[in-house]
Amino acid sequence: MLADYHVHSGFSDDSSYPLRQVALDAERLNLDEVCFTEHVDYGVKPEWNQPDTARFEDGRPVTNCPYIPYLDELGRVRDELEGRVTVRAGLELGVQTTTIRENHALACCLGDRLDFVICSVHQVGDLEFWNGAFQEGRTQEEIHRAYYEELLGVVECFRDYSVLGHLDLIRRYDPFARETGPYPFGRVRDLVAEILRRVIEDGKGIEVNTSGIRYGLGDFQPAREVLELYRDLGGTVVTVGSDSHRPEHLGSYLRRAYRELEGLGFAGVWTFSRGAGTLVRF
Repeated sequence: MLADYHVHSGFSDDSSYPLRQVALDAERLNLDEVCFTEHVDYGVKPEWNQPDTARFEDGRPVTNCPYIPYLDELGRVRDELEGRVTVRAGLELGVQTTTIRENHALACCLGDRLDFVICSVHQVGDLEFWNGAFQEGRTQEEIHRAYYEELLGVVECFRDYSVLGHLDLIRRYDPFARETGPYPFGRVRDLVAEILRRVIEDGKGIEVNTSGIRYGLGDFQPAREVLELYRDLGGTVVTVGSDSHRPEHLGSYLRRAYRELEGLGFAGVWTFSRGAGTLVRF
């Protein structure tokens, strides 16, 4: 069984990959399930139907996912491909401690139209990682500690999610790593353990995001040492996703991630329907 549980389409601001084509390509690649996880980032993007304050990139406004058109299109594609590939509806919420209320309201509003929700931290204090705004003026230690402290603050107050996305994402955006090397995991291990304990206590899970391989990190996100810690703390709920935005990324490294998880002692990967998780054993 192969299930890609982190996929973006043209309904995300950073992709132009048509949703129907993603699903057709998933069938062609012999994926059993594909879960769309379109972007929502309150604080740095306006709503899709209120684009007046949005910045423009490549001639289009950068907004949150257009929820209703997205879910309507997904429903049509799901019906068309029934029995050929399972299509799940999800969102990737870029949550900050200052935007928990908006994310909670959205999750309640969309309700049972969603199968799956990823909780990620993409920015802190409305300062984004991808453009370096958050990292500017901070030391390597300050960057990593501030990221994990924000993540801990989010999971302490937010429950409307299925798994925590690419938990050590900040590794990808560390401007010091190339010159001084990766920030030692031991220095944030206690913080990460606190985050994972909260995730486990709340009955949530984490994802293995395979994009760390294509970004040259040499490992998945989170790295093996985080997966080992999660296992040792009693964590069992794990999904695997490619974080695909383009055809060449779809389904990438899923089997490799499954092998690593099996080698670490995990029983299998999880799939979701209407928010309920199911273990699919290796």
